[in-house]
Amino acid sequence: MKSIGETIAYFRKQKGMTQSELAEKMNVTDKAVSKWERNLSCPDINAISKLADILDVSVEELLKTKKQDYSNSKIKELINLILKAVGLAMGIGVVVLNILNKMELKSSIIMLGIGMFCIGLYLLDNNEK
Repeated sequence: MKSIGETIAYFRKQKGMTQSELAEKMNVTDKAVSKWERNLSCPDINAISKLADILDVSVEELLKTKKQDYSNSKIKELINLILKAVGLAMGIGVVVLNILNKMELKSSIIMLGIGMFCIGLYLLDNNEK
């Protein structure tokens, strides 16, 4: 299970209950149950025990969620995207500026070096996976 909403939905479906049936037993609206399952809200802390009883699970099982490390994975994705973009931009920049005869050889080599370095870092990071 990933989130409390997914956990509630999973155990509700295991019991063969609809959102409306669960809502009725919990004395809430079916819209409230829908919001729980979509992680737009959470059940009241005082209702957790009753919810666990209705779903025939322990409170610990109900509240057991898997931590998702969005920050590290999103940062890595962003860094990889930036590395690829810089590498590509440097290559395109060198080609275009050389076609227009607006760049010296030394500057071209430096830009290509930066681009290759970025692509190399990207490939190095992805080879470790």
